[in-house]
Amino acid sequence: MTFFHVVVLGIVQGLTEFIPVSSTAHLLVAQKILNIPATDATFSFSVLVQMGTVVSLFLFFWKDLLGIAIDTLKNLGGLRKFDQLPQNAKLGWYIVIATIPALLAGYFFKDAVEALFKTPLIEAAIRFFTASLLLALAEYFDKKMRRLESMTWLDALIVGLFQIIAVFPGASRSGTTISGSMFRGFAREDAARFAFLMSIPVMLAAGSYEMLSVIERSGTRAFLPYLITGFITAAIVGWLAIKWLMNYLHNNKHSLYVFSAYCAVAGVTVLIIQQFSL
Repeated sequence: MTFFHVVVLGIVQGLTEFIPVSSTAHLLVAQKILNIPATDATFSFSVLVQMGTVVSLFLFFWKDLLGIAIDTLKNLGGLRKFDQLPQNAKLGWYIVIATIPALLAGYFFKDAVEALFKTPLIEAAIRFFTASLLLALAEYFDKKMRRLESMTWLDALIVGLFQIIAVFPGASRSGTTISGSMFRGFAREDAARFAFLMSIPVMLAAGSYEMLSVIERSGTRAFLPYLITGFITAAIVGWLAIKWLMNYLHNNKHSLYVFSAYCAVAGVTVLIIQQFSL
């Protein structure tokens, strides 16, 4: 892996982590095009570069996160009167509920997830088609009326279950969680906001766990400059991608069909590439 490779992968990660077109699928395809071998180091890089996009989330939503953290901590003793809690405190607990399913899935399915990286193009195609279908269904059936202020425990749990899909490579984390929120009737912008906020704990946990594994491996110092380069690239591009998507979804001005169509075309393209590479 060269510096050119990590810059390209960092750009791909930053652009596609938040735009609902499956970041991991794009990384898998880029890995194949750049002839990067599917090794443990490659898998670690793909997980750790997500930490750059976590930084993007912190920078973009820092006011929301600060308000949520303060109000949640201030009202820890008020769970018995949950309906009377400030909205930010409720949102903090909803994020906790939505995070639990993905953390459990990531822990129990870690080996299976790593194994899927050994057949990158096939896995990418499957997840592209999955993302395309979910986005199309969410757009077709969604009422796009509810705001986050109306969220309930059940809403948070159901959206959290959708996040389990995103544990597997090629599934779009933003696509599946935004779709899950839209299936519950939330407006696109509110669905995206909750999807991004709830993704922070899972991405942070996965990146931190993998970082410990990388530190324990031999040759970490030689790998570190590449990792830092990809990290910074993903963070900068990720912030720009979040800003663009939130503006795109503002006031339900645009639909998700364009992303669904893109994923469908990408899936077909990947299958064609796979066929000719045999």
